[in-house]
Amino acid sequence: MVDFSNDTIWTYVVKAVLILVFLLTSVLIAIWFERKVVARMQVRPGPNVHGPFGLLQSLADAMKLLLKEDITVKAADKFVYILAPMIAVFASLLTFAVIPLGPQVTIPFTDISTPAQLTDFPVAVLYILACASIGVYGIILGGWASGSTYPLLGSVRSTAQVISYELAMGLSLVSVFIMVGSMSTGDIVEYQTDYWLVIPLMPAFVIYVISMVGETNRLPFDLPEAEGELVGGYMTEYSSMKFAWFFLAEYINMINVSAVATTLFMGGWRAPWPLSAVNDGMFNEGWWPILWFLVKVWGFMFLFVWIRGTVLRLRYDQFMKFGWKVLIPLALGWIVCVSVIRGLRDFHDLNMQSVGLGIFVVAAVVLIIIQLVPERATTEDEQEADAPFDAFAHGFPVPPMPGQKLPPSPRAERRARAAVGAGTSSGPGATSETGTTGPVPDDTPPATGKEAHDE
Repeated sequence: MVDFSNDTIWTYVVKAVLILVFLLTSVLIAIWFERKVVARMQVRPGPNVHGPFGLLQSLADAMKLLLKEDITVKAADKFVYILAPMIAVFASLLTFAVIPLGPQVTIPFTDISTPAQLTDFPVAVLYILACASIGVYGIILGGWASGSTYPLLGSVRSTAQVISYELAMGLSLVSVFIMVGSMSTGDIVEYQTDYWLVIPLMPAFVIYVISMVGETNRLPFDLPEAEGELVGGYMTEYSSMKFAWFFLAEYINMINVSAVATTLFMGGWRAPWPLSAVNDGMFNEGWWPILWFLVKVWGFMFLFVWIRGTVLRLRYDQFMKFGWKVLIPLALGWIVCVSVIRGLRDFHDLNMQSVGLGIFVVAAVVLIIIQLVPERATTEDEQEADAPFDAFAHGFPVPPMPGQKLPPSPRAERRARAAVGAGTSSGPGATSETGTTGPVPDDTPPATGKEAHDE
């Protein structure tokens, strides 16, 4: 454990304020960074007017949101409506309390020596997962309290999304706990002195990276705020600073998950090889490690932006299927492999490299076979597939799934009959198919129920 015995209450206050300033400043830089990188990917300049290289564009956007008219929806639950974005921001600010930004450092112009970390405890990683779980309450309550359909749908989607991808994220971290034997972030960074855990735990790292994109509602997993389906999702009825709080929480969460990936898999604040071997690790002492930590974090931030500028949004059923039927089984299979290797480590007469490679190959083959085996539809599913699709079977309109077709619209049928009747009557007094003269009467009974809704 990191030694915090020399820290006083004022030391904790100063470090907490510095972390808060770091996160708020990083969000402004991240917004500019994302717009600039996406612009270069699309062969355009991006922000380049306000300040050098457009660096003040994010500040101008923040001031615009601050001075914009603050509208509160009349049908909203006022207290919860205002509380929801505060919960989202507050939960996002808690994670960095246990992230080690560097080793023991000496504050300039003083003799105070303190770890570059606010605090640490034996279950620090569980604390991080708990903070991420609390943050989703801001999204859920914001969508529910808005008193509108689309925000409610966005909040319901976010609930299922967090349950799915936070479970996969937590399972991907279990292999780190098994290898290190601790959940303390300081102990995990110390364990990576000789090699980073991304090397032996590459499958867990890949699962974590995919899960962290889904956890932060970023493309291609931004289903809770899909503007093509839900207008603005759970933020539709928010404006001014309340909208800015949700926006702030999203970008802080991106920095949080990037810092967790850096700490648990990429060696934390430790310098990359071969710099770590220069002069007995001089680049792992003093203030240098904070630089390496920031470089790694912004490497993951670039990955977020790269994915956004490259990948299209998934359908919601594809998104949920990928989380439950691909990521979670892979994470469970990898935990079994790591557990077996860890359990056999005490048997020195076994070749651990061969055992580990064999277990990995067998697990990979089994998982691939499981994914390739087609699912057998049950009898009920087959009957439902053969039955005609009724969009109002449950009392409210439901869009058809792939392969299903909506029944023909009664209004379209009436139009077709009217067109046929108009075509057979060439003028006044012409005889129609019914043997009458004049315009064809519409003898269709008045539309009721589902037909009235279709009209």
